[in-house]
Amino acid sequence: MPPPVNDLLPVPGAAPSMRTSDLLIRTAMITLRQLYRYPVKGLSAEPLDRVTLRAGEGLPLDRMYALTNGSWDFDAGRYQPRPKTDFIALMDHPALAALTTHVDEDARRLTVRTADGGALDIDLDDAAACGRFAGFVARHLGARFEGPPAFVAGEGFRFTDVSVLSHGMMNAVSLINLATVRRISEEWGVDIDPMRFRANLYIDGAEPWSEAGWLDRELSIGEVKLRAVMRTPRCAATGVNPLTAQRDMTIPATMMQRYGHRDLGIYLEVVGDGMLRVGDTLDLAG
Repeated sequence: MPPPVNDLLPVPGAAPSMRTSDLLIRTAMITLRQLYRYPVKGLSAEPLDRVTLRAGEGLPLDRMYALTNGSWDFDAGRYQPRPKTDFIALMDHPALAALTTHVDEDARRLTVRTADGGALDIDLDDAAACGRFAGFVARHLGARFEGPPAFVAGEGFRFTDVSVLSHGMMNAVSLINLATVRRISEEWGVDIDPMRFRANLYIDGAEPWSEAGWLDRELSIGEVKLRAVMRTPRCAATGVNPLTAQRDMTIPATMMQRYGHRDLGIYLEVVGDGMLRVGDTLDLAG
């Protein structure tokens, strides 16, 4: 039996994970199987049952916070999108995967838990507390930075990887086809956890790799209308095992060797308002 929808926590408080072998379902319909947001860039996923999306906007609270790498000063009023290499991210710091975070929107608090049971509770409106969180992460990583990292908040913008391309792409929503992940798992002879790809939407019921052919097409998931705008080039962050926080694969390099590209998944632009729910059906426009 596949796991219950969005019930993907292997142990209490651990980061969500999906094992490919647990997701061997075949349906006549394409459905939304999982829905996630990542409030802090590079840190853990938060599963959602539903979310309201607005045209031209991204997933609420997704990548709204980030940790700078200490090499530059953040000024919210003058900020222009910067590459992910200017932030603390999984591609350079696999140990981030050992931290589990949760944002309470109403209370304006961030909780971070470590694998050994430690916890830190942060008031998001307290600059000193946010500074302590940045220092906590830096110590956890044990890395040397040019300057002290800073925990920063987006004010009208998001810290998405593709924010450097355009304002529209900054608000794009990412999608992974679970059938594609199963296919490469079978071809490579390994069990690839789909959570390595840190997508917002995980769908099932489509043919493997079919999502790569949806560019410029409109589709609907439940009430929400979207348009496929870009394939997702994968980076070294996918090599980090979300359960062990160890780098144990070279997914981009292996994809280039086998397929001549490193694209897996797509970005979607939200073009029509509505509620998105786990279990919704995906329909492609003609």
